[in-house]
Amino acid sequence: METLKNAAVKVVGTKQVLRALKAGTAARAYVANDADTFLFQRIVTAAEAANVPVVRVASMKELGVVCGVEVATASAAVVK
Repeated sequence: METLKNAAVKVVGTKQVLRALKAGTAARAYVANDADTFLFQRIVTAAEAANVPVVRVASMKELGVVCGVEVATASAAVVK
């Protein structure tokens, strides 16, 4: 989580994370354990296809706080 918190460039939200994974610019993906199952699986599958490590976070609220946004978020990524 420290990597995400201190990252100079990061993307927040499922759409942005999927775009970064598809473009090959994501270095590491973060996904919340309490996210919708469909979204959770999409992120994990896309990250595996891109050979990007996935870090599980306890809750969407916690991930939102670490990312510095005021809302809960299902996923985030550190960009290369």
